[in-house]
Amino acid sequence: MTGQDDRLELCGLEVACIIGDRPEERLREQRLMVDVSLSLDLSAVAGSDALCDTVDYAALTETIRTALRHARCHMVECAADCVARVCLADSRVTAVRVRVEKSGAISGLRAAAVQITRKRTEGTL
Repeated sequence: MTGQDDRLELCGLEVACIIGDRPEERLREQRLMVDVSLSLDLSAVAGSDALCDTVDYAALTETIRTALRHARCHMVECAADCVARVCLADSRVTAVRVRVEKSGAISGLRAAAVQITRKRTEGTL
């Protein structure tokens, strides 16, 4: 029996990076909050209890941080897509939902956020 509805979630990953389109935003790091929900079959790791049978989320969080720091995105939409591509690089991941939140961008607005879903397709990575 496979885990067709299985999810591995990373909640509240903080990433300091260059993000934003205004000139002053290109000069300083800002904080993004990233939530990731990976769709993958978790039945193998449930049986083995071994890290090699699942996504190493400690390693994945560092890869996401590194990717966002290097991407220097202007838009949160681009940042979310960057995270999705990183997650889909693991062939076990069949789909990913990414939410990226940027706070403090506009006075009086707690945060701006985007949520995207990407699915593995033929030829994905």
